[in-house]
Amino acid sequence: MALSAAKCPSSSAAAARLSLGHPSLRSSTLLRPFPNSARARRLPSRSFKNWNLSVVCKQEAGAVPVSSSAEETPSKNVENGGLFGLSSEEYGHAIGLDASERESTVSITVVGASGDLAKKKIFPALFALYYEDCLPKHFTIFGYARSKMTDAELRTMVSKTLTCRIDKRENCSEKMEQFLKRCFYHSGQYDSEENFAELDKKLKEHEGGRLPNRLFYLSIPPNIFIDVAKSASRSGSSKDGWTRVIVEKPFGRDSQSSAALTRGLKQYLEEDQIFRIDHYLGKELVENLSILRFSNLVFEPLWSRQYIRNVQLIFSEDFGTEGRGGYFDNYGIIRDIMQNHLLQILALFAMETPVSMDAEDIRNEKVKVLRSMKPLQLEDVVIGQYKSHTKGGVTYPGYTDDKTVPKGSLTPTFAAAALFIDNARWDGVPFLMKAGKALHTRRTEIRVQFRHVPGNLYKRSFGTDLDRATNELVIRVQPNEAIYLKINNKIPGLGMRLDRSNLNLLYASRYSKEIPDAYERLLLDAIEGERRLFIRSDELDAAWELFTPLLKELEERKIAPELYPYGSRGPVGAHYLAANYNVRWGDLSASETT
Repeated sequence: MALSAAKCPSSSAAAARLSLGHPSLRSSTLLRPFPNSARARRLPSRSFKNWNLSVVCKQEAGAVPVSSSAEETPSKNVENGGLFGLSSEEYGHAIGLDASERESTVSITVVGASGDLAKKKIFPALFALYYEDCLPKHFTIFGYARSKMTDAELRTMVSKTLTCRIDKRENCSEKMEQFLKRCFYHSGQYDSEENFAELDKKLKEHEGGRLPNRLFYLSIPPNIFIDVAKSASRSGSSKDGWTRVIVEKPFGRDSQSSAALTRGLKQYLEEDQIFRIDHYLGKELVENLSILRFSNLVFEPLWSRQYIRNVQLIFSEDFGTEGRGGYFDNYGIIRDIMQNHLLQILALFAMETPVSMDAEDIRNEKVKVLRSMKPLQLEDVVIGQYKSHTKGGVTYPGYTDDKTVPKGSLTPTFAAAALFIDNARWDGVPFLMKAGKALHTRRTEIRVQFRHVPGNLYKRSFGTDLDRATNELVIRVQPNEAIYLKINNKIPGLGMRLDRSNLNLLYASRYSKEIPDAYERLLLDAIEGERRLFIRSDELDAAWELFTPLLKELEERKIAPELYPYGSRGPVGAHYLAANYNVRWGDLSASETT
């Protein structure tokens, strides 16, 4: 995959993957090579399960040796009009190229193309990658759904959500037109191998004999994941390139359903073909978390129970379900936010230093953290549900006022929990999670509260409230991305007056470029074969093992959530939960209201 150095600089990890040890070869897709070179160059099995994930290389222009016989064959095919009727493998043999020498292409199929996620996130992210010259030279995008639609209708639908958010003044309309010309549509049933075979035929026409690599994005409900995996694997997979499948959350409702989903997918896919996406892992500040810790000497020695008093992972939205209540009611805030987004951030925050930046090394460390966590106890959890509230003459509806929500629903829209990691680094340190809808503000952040200074010489200046003197590191994931450290310092003047100030890195002030959307980063990683920010099956199992017993107890005992007004700071019980561990929620202080 050719990346423009000016507009789409590759990461150091991706750059390392370019070097394959041969001066005349370059990687066409920035794929991480397999340790076993024999596997990387193996021929595909006839089994539909064995989609080959090979490292694809192409020689520089003019470096491909072509025999005279190879030159004659395609000419005859062109004359007969049969060139594009050949499979990509037959085409390669016809012109005398093996899999390592043929030019590659990537076909991206968005399954569920008519849905909101595809329209609002996936197609705009693909366009942003194209605009930044981050997609391969040869690529095609297909939308696939049950809705009847023409190519032109798809392009019209997609064009309404595309924006030139980067370098807005530079030939936006021209780039948009070029992008839309590469977008096509095929209508079909999700469980129809025949319909996917028709899609396969169309993909081959656009692949034009190049080495085909295929990416399927399943933007569909989880109950049809397996049907699509079966149909696509048997009728739509690449026979001699790689095939990968991106799977959207939710990955089940509990340990049992998640395990069943994993088993079903693995009937047709290998684990390294499944890219389970959690878009929070693609957010800039989450990805920066390991860099902040492991590349700054000032932080790594402090990253333990010896200096850290508590860690807070906070997610809040200032709006309710608003028409999505029917979907949300089947999952609730714990499944929707805590079990995946916040728990993934916690694992990244708390993991030990990985052996390398390799995806498997990082995911191994995350799994160790999840497996070290103590079982969640009901007394360490508070749940809430927002109720109707009138403010400034405006009445905001309660959760059960949503017509799509069953009357009398006990589904929590707010949850707070205290979690503990039972290992030498974090023993006794409370990790407090809080997630809620219809709260007073919208934010996602990580707050690290350090211990009090032993024998603080200036404690009299702070009075009895020593928490005012506590250093705090805040990583604001969204909005207004920032990293800031709260420190104590002297107010200028003749007296000895202390003040608490922020050492602040506000991204909007420091960096002129707009931060890419998380889906852009994750789609690019999937194309490159980088799995670092995707969830492995054992990681998913460990996450569900932690939350499933709690969820089962809440539902079996029909525990009623504490009601809180729409637009408030959440249920009072969350404050008592934090107080049990001598902690104050950092986002509720007077200085944190914005």
